[in-house]
Amino acid sequence: MDYKMILLPFLISVVLTPLVKQYSIYCGAYAKENKRTVHHGKISRIGGVAIYLAFIITMAIFVKADRQIKGLVIGSSIMFFTGLIDDLIDIKPLVKLTLEVIAALVLIYFGISVDIIRLPLGIQIDTGIISFIFTIIWVAGITNAVNLIDGLDGLSGGMSVIVLVVIGSIAIIERRSDLLSIAFILAFGTLGFLVYNAHPASIFMGDCGSLFLGFMISAISLLGFKSSTILTLALPILLLMLPIIDTLSAILRRTLKGMKFMEADKSHIHHLLMRQFGHRNTVIIMCGLTALFGLSAFAYMINRNIGFLVMVIILLAVEIFIEKSAMISEKFHPLIGLWHRIQRKSRKIFKKVG
Repeated sequence: MDYKMILLPFLISVVLTPLVKQYSIYCGAYAKENKRTVHHGKISRIGGVAIYLAFIITMAIFVKADRQIKGLVIGSSIMFFTGLIDDLIDIKPLVKLTLEVIAALVLIYFGISVDIIRLPLGIQIDTGIISFIFTIIWVAGITNAVNLIDGLDGLSGGMSVIVLVVIGSIAIIERRSDLLSIAFILAFGTLGFLVYNAHPASIFMGDCGSLFLGFMISAISLLGFKSSTILTLALPILLLMLPIIDTLSAILRRTLKGMKFMEADKSHIHHLLMRQFGHRNTVIIMCGLTALFGLSAFAYMINRNIGFLVMVIILLAVEIFIEKSAMISEKFHPLIGLWHRIQRKSRKIFKKVG
C-alpha cells in the first residue's frame, strides 16, 4: 500500500478542519445543548465535512472506480449530505431514516448487499427478499449505532478509527487490497480530524460525520462479506458491539419509560461511565474495549477457543455494567439475579449437608 494513500487524507483533514471551524462562524452551525449533550458554549458541529472531503479527494486520486466503488461513493454522499442538512437546519427523524433506506438501496443497486446470510450450525439463508431486507436493516442499524455514540469528544471518531484499522488489517491477511485502501483512507482522514476533536474538542463531527462514518463501516463490511471467509458480518458486529448494545438498550429503556426512540437522554453507556471516570477516561475505556474486541477477532483467527473465550469475558463485563448501572431499568438484572439465586441455593445445600 502506498504511504501517500494514508498520508494525504490525514493532511487534508488536518488542514481543512480549521477552515470548517471558521466557516461555522458564518453559517451558525453550532452544536445545540440538550439533555444528552455534555458540552458548553458554541462549538462547530460540521467537522464531518473535513472527513468527507479528505476521503473523496484521496479516493479520486488513488482508487480506480468500479461499479461497487461508485455505489459506495454515491450512497455515502447521500448519507453525508443528509447529516449536513440536519446539522444546519434540522430534519425530522422519519425523513432521515427514509434517506438512510434510499442510501442502502443505492448500495444494493450497485451490487453491494448480503447474498447469503450464514447462521450457526451451517444454516444458510439465500432468499432474495430476506437478504434484501437484511441489507437495509444492517445499513440503517450500523449507521444509527455510530451516530448514537457521538456524544463525547473523540468517542465516535476514535472508535470508528479502531474499527476501520482492524478491518483494514484483516483485509491484509485476506489479500483484499480494495478493502484495505478504503478502510485506511477513511481511518486516516478521521484521524486528522481527531487532532481537533480530542477532549477538550474545538469542533464536533456532527451528523454529517457520524452518519457518513456509520454508513461507510456498514458498506465496507458488506463488500467484504461476499468473498471473504473472515470479513463476515460477525466482524463489524463484534467491533461495534458497544454502540449496538447501547442502541438496543436505548430502545428498551425508552420503550419501558414510554419515551420516543429519538428523545434525548443521559443514560447511554458513555454518560454512565463519565459520571464515574470522567470525560477523557471514558473515551479511553470505550476505545480500549473496542480494541479488545478487535484483538479477540485476531485471537479467534489463531485459536477459536481462546478468541471465543475473550469475547465472552468482555461481553459479560459489559452486561454486568449495564445491570449494575440500571442502564435499561432498575429491575433489569438477569445475570446478577441469576448469580444471587445460585448463591442462595448453594447456601441451602451446604446447610443441609452440614
